[in-house]
Amino acid sequence: MMPVVALSLGYLVGSIPFALLVGRLATGIDVRRAGSGNVGAANVLRTSGVSVAVCVLLLDMAKGAASVLWAARLTTGESGPALAGLAAVVGHVYPVWLRFRGGKGVATAAGVFSVLTPFAIGPAAVVFVLTVWTTRFISLGSILATLALGPLAWTTGASTSAMATAAAVGALIVFRHRSNIGRLRDGSERRIGHRVRS
Repeated sequence: MMPVVALSLGYLVGSIPFALLVGRLATGIDVRRAGSGNVGAANVLRTSGVSVAVCVLLLDMAKGAASVLWAARLTTGESGPALAGLAAVVGHVYPVWLRFRGGKGVATAAGVFSVLTPFAIGPAAVVFVLTVWTTRFISLGSILATLALGPLAWTTGASTSAMATAAAVGALIVFRHRSNIGRLRDGSERRIGHRVRS
């Protein structure tokens, strides 16, 4: 029963929509109806500013990390925490509280892999920062860092469960960025610093 509990807990914690809750509390803005409509830190940055976005980013990362850590206490072996981490990302992307319409999972995944693959998450973060710094596209940085995470996990000796989770999460995050990929191709993607209001 404990793996089931860990998996369920991971999903439910991942489903907490901090972008919506913090955005409403801090600015009164419903991120589902402003900017891109995405329930994530990037859209909070565009609609509510840096300080609110940083708060959401840290909370989304924390729920990912907490899901893995709780699962490690409830289960034995490597698969339980990895599955709970995957469930947390799925919960963020498809939250039960918001009729399964959530964010893109990048910050939550960063929290998950900061525990599952601590030696890989640093280089992946460097890929993200350098990409965003040079192109000013958060979406491109997220995609490239996600694609880099699996190989980085392998080269740093991560467990098989962690590498499988990295592959699954990477596929989900790239899938969730399909509209961004289309906009990157046609040159209509928003760059960082372009703030919008509801």
